[in-house]
Amino acid sequence: MATHRLWLRSAALSLLFFVLLVGAWHLATLPKAEVQGANDEYAKLMGKGARKAEGFPTPAAIAAAAWQQLSDPFYDRGPNDKGIGIQLGHSLARVGLGYLLAMLFAIPLGFVIGMSPLMYRALDPYIQILKPISPLAWMPLALYTIKDSSISGIFVIFICSVWPMLINTAFGVAAVRRDWLNVARTLEVKPLRRAFQVILPAAAPTILTGMRISMGIAWLVIVAAEMLVGGTGVGYFVWNEWNNLNLTNVIFAILVIGVVGMLLDLAIGRLQKLVTYVE
Repeated sequence: MATHRLWLRSAALSLLFFVLLVGAWHLATLPKAEVQGANDEYAKLMGKGARKAEGFPTPAAIAAAAWQQLSDPFYDRGPNDKGIGIQLGHSLARVGLGYLLAMLFAIPLGFVIGMSPLMYRALDPYIQILKPISPLAWMPLALYTIKDSSISGIFVIFICSVWPMLINTAFGVAAVRRDWLNVARTLEVKPLRRAFQVILPAAAPTILTGMRISMGIAWLVIVAAEMLVGGTGVGYFVWNEWNNLNLTNVIFAILVIGVVGMLLDLAIGRLQKLVTYVE
């Protein structure tokens, strides 16, 4: 009962913050609404050579843009004019593939590092050198060697997703209680079975923490990568709308990026809670 009441109070307070934020936004932008509309019309008439619109869009303008985009999210009118649904699909596909490849590489290697102090000492210098490098710094090298912008984006997602999963997996495996491992050895449990039935369940919460961190970083990086390479994706959508002097669609896309990132984090967080509950 107390938990339910706390949830209602927090929801009401969150709604109040939202109303105050939108109200302040509306009051701050209302005097410039007519200037914004006139500049938008000017931009449409003048095309690429137009000056950027002055003023900030009102909440009503953002809501209208959201309705227009979400009413037909999968339209395709050419290379530079695709709906937000198509752009999100491209971004999610790149993130999903790069993230999956990172899982297949980082989790097994993390097991090896966590179970072997020798491998930890041998690989730690390379991890410490490569981990701080910005994922976007790899983009020129990826474009030069792979020669495909979409696959290069997947590679960048792979690079940025590897390190949190690798480090957390190694830490979780190394932190498994020695008593459990000693019992498994006493019972002559084979190493592969010991890894899946003893170590993996014990290290799962820590591994999922790394996966959750990696997903947040991957979604952040893909937007920046798509701004650099262009073509398709929600990052390219933001940059293209800015080039078209459409600040309203830029803000709408930013909100979409935030909502999708929150949903991805909630999905992995729910899985993490489920694993913890089972434990």
